[in-house]
Amino acid sequence: MTTTQNKAIVERLFSEVMTGKNLGLIDQVIAPKFVNNGIPNAKPGPAGFKEVVQNFLTGFPDMKITVVQSVAEGDCVATCGYWTGTNKGTFMGVPATGKQVRVDYIDFWTLDNSGKCTENWVQMDLTALFAQLGVQPGNQPLSR
Repeated sequence: MTTTQNKAIVERLFSEVMTGKNLGLIDQVIAPKFVNNGIPNAKPGPAGFKEVVQNFLTGFPDMKITVVQSVAEGDCVATCGYWTGTNKGTFMGVPATGKQVRVDYIDFWTLDNSGKCTENWVQMDLTALFAQLGVQPGNQPLSR
């Protein structure tokens, strides 16, 4: 696969799977040996990726991801951007708050020759997420 093709696959994951909520596409772009680094307790493979995406969509059903920049070299694609959403469901043990959030992220994807993602390393500003929700990790309200 070319770097241009790899970038298009990753950008499709963001636009069609996560923002577009087309979880059926996951089996086409996530390899059976996929490993999701940076997400606590993420299971491997397409089923594990579906579970992670579904957890985000349960917590933030209107989630929208904006890719600000995408860079590719060889079998690796790096993106940075942010996601927005309204917390209308439980997320990471935090009950719905009804609050809107904007969370910055940066990640790296590795793809195989068939065009499927085999690995993802992601870093999100979870501290900012919890602050915007008005809680600390562990569901404790922030003291005022």
